Amino acid sequence: MDSFGGLLNVVDVEATCWEGQPPPGAVSEIIEIGLTVVDLDKAERVGKHRFVVAPARSTVSAFCTELTGLTQEEVAAGIGFAEACRLLAARHGAGERPWASWGDYDRHQFTRQCAAADVPYPFGHRHTNAKAVFTRAHGLRKRPGMAQALRIAGLPLEGRHHRGEDDAWNIAALVLDLAGRRAWPAVGAET
Repeated sequence: MDSFGGLLNVVDVEATCWEGQPPPGAVSEIIEIGLTVVDLDKAERVGKHRFVVAPARSTVSAFCTELTGLTQEEVAAGIGFAEACRLLAARHGAGERPWASWGDYDRHQFTRQCAAADVPYPFGHRHTNAKAVFTRAHGLRKRPGMAQALRIAGLPLEGRHHRGEDDAWNIAALVLDLAGRRAWPAVGAET
């Protein structure tokens, strides 16, 4: 597994959301960042991390709380988005280490929010869309959601779905399953 080796950050974010359109002036903002560090050489998850982020231009709706379990009170006590980005780089080597997410939503959300808040993008450019890799590896026509992918792979859903730290942990299990099948791209390859 040497060509697949090294550490990989698996990231999942939760953002403010509403049933239907957002209230006037509100935008979708990251409220939780889940990060699981995967050691591809040892084929194991070696760290589970969580940042709760205080939104600056929106609030947590009842719909969002029902989906994620996150409340306005909890996220209001979180750190600022710029600080979260700084900590991703300082504590988790986000700028140097390759990273993966389930689909491109998380990458695009960071790109949009960094531009809107004038915050440096914390990640390097070695991103892997784990959903696309999984879809190809399993010969599927449609890209499955994470929970469906776990069922297809015969893996349990651990923790609460739509919770950043738990989703990152589960996505990391899918990454390791793909690496074990020799389907995970070599570090440095972009997908």
